[in-house]
Amino acid sequence: MSINNINNGSPKAPLDNQKLSQQQQALNNGSAQNTSAHKSAAVAARADSVSLTSSAQQLNQVQKKGTETPVNQERVDKLKKAIQRGEYQINPEALAQKISALESEIFGTKA
Repeated sequence: MSINNINNGSPKAPLDNQKLSQQQQALNNGSAQNTSAHKSAAVAARADSVSLTSSAQQLNQVQKKGTETPVNQERVDKLKKAIQRGEYQINPEALAQKISALESEIFGTKA
């Protein structure tokens, strides 16, 4: 059983080379115009801008301060050793106060 429903079973029409070349030229001309349109769109896209909210700007400043602050490596090493030996004691009240002060600094509220 053969199925031939393409072109309703009629034989394939011969190619018209002249018409084919005209269509290819039209496509090439259109793609050249599209390329110039894409270039102008790219120039327009470069004009876009981004603005950060004040919260994002504050967070950026806090992050910069954190990276610029020098680290007292000697103290860090002492604390690591104390933690490993189980000798480091945490004062929950002092920790809570410091966390609260940090949050108020970040979010601009009073502790």
